[in-house]
Amino acid sequence: MNVDILVTENIGGRWLEELKSKYSVTVEPTLWKSPDKIMAILPSCRALIVRNQTRVNADLLSAAAKLEVIGRAGAGLDNIEVPAATAKGIVVASTPDQNSISVAELTLGIMLDLARKISASNQHAHGGGWERQRFMGAELYGKNFGVVGLGRIGFLTALRARALGMNIIAHDNYISPDAVAVAETRAELMDLDKLLARADFVSCHMPLTPETKHFFNYDRFSKMKPTGYFLNLARGEVVDEAGLLRALQEKKLAGAGLDVREQEPPSSTPFAGMENVILTPHIAAMTREAQERVVAAVCQDVGAVLAGGAAKNFVNFPKPKHPKS
Repeated sequence: MNVDILVTENIGGRWLEELKSKYSVTVEPTLWKSPDKIMAILPSCRALIVRNQTRVNADLLSAAAKLEVIGRAGAGLDNIEVPAATAKGIVVASTPDQNSISVAELTLGIMLDLARKISASNQHAHGGGWERQRFMGAELYGKNFGVVGLGRIGFLTALRARALGMNIIAHDNYISPDAVAVAETRAELMDLDKLLARADFVSCHMPLTPETKHFFNYDRFSKMKPTGYFLNLARGEVVDEAGLLRALQEKKLAGAGLDVREQEPPSSTPFAGMENVILTPHIAAMTREAQERVVAAVCQDVGAVLAGGAAKNFVNFPKPKHPKS
């Protein structure tokens, strides 16, 4: 099979159609489930476009004899072994900004849901109930919003929380106290334990790395206020779900909102039926606007590299650097 561009997940739209008018493009939305099939097609490919399900590791890249560019339709890179791609001279391009607003908005939506018990009261009312006192909620105004990771999404989320009258406290080992994100949100930087003890809402916006896997565990949840809520719209494996479940059962915190899970899709849902836990199926970036921006950016970068130009949203380098034979 002679393929210029291989797309292994559910990606489409007018920007991909434009690539199809110039190159041989194969789109198989469920191919990410079959690494062996990807490896069989990859030798002829000049470009690979993925979302977050395809594991682009050194083994897979060993078959990438002609690959010039990997386009990641999304911000996270935990499914792509960037050093392996770099060693083979392959450009890695992602979309770090294009879905940030959508993620920030959903974070606020889930926080409002937890504070005002919107989902639970909606289900109750649909069933004919009218127990108003059962759904007594709390205002966000004046509450402490704890942001762990004040990067692009953490910043945009904190900025919107500030507009609701919340106090922003933040923990980020990689940000300077005089950074724009700190100044614009008027955030108070502090160590993690202090943030956990003070925050009414703790919102995780950390990337998944070997150091951050299970960063949030039972011990850390136990340091939160019993009236506090935890939100994760970053990466599921940053949270030890068994530890979170135990902390919730022991009332170490009041509730949680999870858009991402340790395993996706999860094989089981131990949080099912808990009114104080909001679960969504990794939809933070799933808005029409964000997806149009994401697909446009990744297709434009892939097209630019294949035409001999430079990727704008490159992670390692803008043009291929294939080792000379």
